[in-house]
Amino acid sequence: MALKVLIIAGGLTHERDVSVRSGRRVANILTQAGYTVHVADVDHQLTSVIDEFAPDVIWPVVHGSIGEDGSLQTLLEAIGIPFVGSSSVQAMLASNKPTAKSLLGSAGLVTPGWVSLPQILFRQIGASQVLDAIESQTQFPVIIKPTDGGSALGLSAVHDPGELRSAMVDAFAYGEHIMVEELIKGRDIAVSVVDLENGPVALPPVEISTDGGRYDYAARYTTDETEYFVPARFTEEQLDVLRQAAVEAHTILGLRDLSRIDFVVDDEGTCWFIDANVTPGMTDTSLLPQAADADGSFAELCTRIVEFVAADRHVRIIEDKVDPSASYDDEAGQTE
Repeated sequence: MALKVLIIAGGLTHERDVSVRSGRRVANILTQAGYTVHVADVDHQLTSVIDEFAPDVIWPVVHGSIGEDGSLQTLLEAIGIPFVGSSSVQAMLASNKPTAKSLLGSAGLVTPGWVSLPQILFRQIGASQVLDAIESQTQFPVIIKPTDGGSALGLSAVHDPGELRSAMVDAFAYGEHIMVEELIKGRDIAVSVVDLENGPVALPPVEISTDGGRYDYAARYTTDETEYFVPARFTEEQLDVLRQAAVEAHTILGLRDLSRIDFVVDDEGTCWFIDANVTPGMTDTSLLPQAADADGSFAELCTRIVEFVAADRHVRIIEDKVDPSASYDDEAGQTE
């Protein structure tokens, strides 16, 4: 009897459209492979749909917000059906950019310096006072972005103090906390990690090249200005360094099944950790599917993931009832 797979996509997040496209693609692949597949949105009917469909495996592909911050994962753990992706606590830690940077920086990975700021600070102290303090201590250029979320939404490169205010306003439109991060000039590289029966393995690194030099939302999903190189244009030795760094980041953050680790490689060859994605995009232009196809077949990878999670059902349900954050050091601070 075919396994029943419930795809959860959509949700009321800024990345809803991308999530719907990701869910539709995975659903089509699994349907063609012979699975019984149903797609559900994140709404008041979700738990009823889960009860009625009674899936063997749930595959959440909700990007940003509750889809990656551990909220949806907490619900699925409470329901007790094995799902694709990281546990709730590890998703929460990895999806928060300052936390992920703190953990990986403490473990020896190189990451750009940063500070994070809550919107409430601007409200209580006054935007002008906060901006004056930030400007006096900031060496430009910097990147301004929300601390959570993906698809480069709310991200801006700021080259002088005059651009700071508008960039922060844009970032706060996507979250209550923002980051001011050192801008590293280099090549954008994404390394997807598949963590199944043989442990974490890095797929071929993907290099992203855009005409305007910015891999923003438009460059990812709505224009043709982006060019991808799979594998990235490095020597085999440099590619190995990227793969090892991605697997190390995935392992330190305690991620599960699949992830995407983003880096910038500067002119000296230094590999700078930028971000960890616990629910990578699955659209036609998304980076994990491109890497999977270069290494074999994205469609085959989808079926492997479902079969692995289904076979791991008992162990996974038991583990998800235990707090996996024991190794997390709450004293880990930000590094400058």
